Amino acid sequence: MHAITIERPGGPEVLRWTEVPDPAPAAGEVLIEVAAAGVNRADALQRQGNYPPPKDAPPYPGMEVSGRIRELGEGVHGWHVGQEVCALIGGGGYAELAVAAAGQVLPVPKGVSVVDAAGLPEVAATVFSNVVDVARLKPGETLLVHGGGSGVGTFAVQLGKALGATVVTTARAVKRERLLELGAERVIDYTVEDFSQSVRADVILDIMGGSYLKQNVDALKVGGRLVVIGLQGGRRSELDLGQLLAKRATVAGTTLRSRPAAEKAAIVRGVREEVWPLVEEGIVRPLIHDRFPMGEAAEAHRLLESSEHFGKILLTVSR
Repeated sequence: MHAITIERPGGPEVLRWTEVPDPAPAAGEVLIEVAAAGVNRADALQRQGNYPPPKDAPPYPGMEVSGRIRELGEGVHGWHVGQEVCALIGGGGYAELAVAAAGQVLPVPKGVSVVDAAGLPEVAATVFSNVVDVARLKPGETLLVHGGGSGVGTFAVQLGKALGATVVTTARAVKRERLLELGAERVIDYTVEDFSQSVRADVILDIMGGSYLKQNVDALKVGGRLVVIGLQGGRRSELDLGQLLAKRATVAGTTLRSRPAAEKAAIVRGVREEVWPLVEEGIVRPLIHDRFPMGEAAEAHRLLESSEHFGKILLTVSR
């Protein structure tokens, strides 16, 4: 098969469409003939040499795929060869074939194409596990989503709205109207406005990390929950513990890729039970900005790093 390999740590130009050995499913795994792979910030970090894949994952980037099952590993039940699926994987998605743990596989939702389904597993699992499981968002609460125009952001806006929350998001002004259409009550242009001066949120989903920590705590209501899922603004900052105690607030940090397989399988079950019905009803949908042939992964990464996209970027495999 062919896969996108990383020639050396560096910019998008180091990505190469290369012939590599075919993978084979071990016990409890399925082999997927890839139709498309989602492009994520973690893939760019891996390309730069800053986010190595788990030890048991292929060295190729790509943490979510869609396609058709080609082969079942020993002991796999509930799936069949030829079935259209999407999956959360530890790595190796930028390829013609990818292996996924059976517990991290999802059926392609009704009303979604097999290609566009590649834009769902990572964002659905990330948003559900953090907003629902960790932060315990309740109807009537206010959810602040940073980076509303990203894949995670567009999904979080929709899911927050579907769960009965008032959703506020930060994004550049050019993305404002589309975010309002998705269900955001308010869009704050972070380039000209300090969100902490005008928002009080019960739950904050943050991709920035260090640079936003003080403002995020300022913006929390009493009993608020801040969940940090990215470090685009740095790893370090000072935290006023007195303010945190006075607000009886919680700061949590999570990653998805490095979690044990059992934890990821539990998240995927929750997504299938609670989120997939919303997708099939059209209440929440994958927002696809663009699709590139797999061999043009470098162009897809350039678009990702420009932050000009709205929603997900996909890489497709033609046969």
